[in-house]
Amino acid sequence: MKELKIVSEILKNKDASESLSLLAEKFAGAVIFSSSLGLEDQIITDMIFRKNLGIEIFSIDTGRLFPETELLLQKTNDFYGRKIRVYQPDSQMVTKLVAAKGSHSFYDSVENRKECCFIRKVEPLYRALAGFKIWITGIRAEQSVARNVVDTLEWDEHRKIIKFHPLIFWNLQKVKTYISDHNIPYNPMHDRGFPSVGCEPCTRAIKDGEEGRAGRWWWEQNENKECGLHIHNKK
Repeated sequence: MKELKIVSEILKNKDASESLSLLAEKFAGAVIFSSSLGLEDQIITDMIFRKNLGIEIFSIDTGRLFPETELLLQKTNDFYGRKIRVYQPDSQMVTKLVAAKGSHSFYDSVENRKECCFIRKVEPLYRALAGFKIWITGIRAEQSVARNVVDTLEWDEHRKIIKFHPLIFWNLQKVKTYISDHNIPYNPMHDRGFPSVGCEPCTRAIKDGEEGRAGRWWWEQNENKECGLHIHNKK
């Protein structure tokens, strides 16, 4: 794809912070970053807000977030003096799902879980990305098997948008060092065995030896568990 090649050439040999600055300059008003308020997302938010880059940041409030996550959103806004835009699920879709299957249908099958994820996460995502050309994410390769096959840049055919993962090859130690060095606010749950924090009913602390996303949808056995926000192309 021509536009993907153009972006690739612009970002060649640039680090994460430089890349974000260039994207904000070259694609003004067309770049958006989705934050789930995880460690990686807090780093990218810092890179954008500290330089006052023209990149919109949004987060999705599924209606099932941990109190710590909700508090972190407000704390982050206050820390930088800027607002992260919040999208919520369509209330009618949520009401219809709960009326038909109950409030915990996601435990019954993978299909039900993905249905809940679609309503609470994916549908709001489509609304948030509308009109943008480049979507920035905070995923890292070592987070899961599924994410280990992702390139720094990729074309999302489903959303017709370029995806850029500036921290894809960062390791966890580099992430923690950046957080510490820049005194960035983060979710205290990360210090209590939650490397990945999602919806409250669907997230638990991981056990010794488990990979970072093992606590997400912990009752499922598939090692490639995703909610549908990220559909990756293999390298």
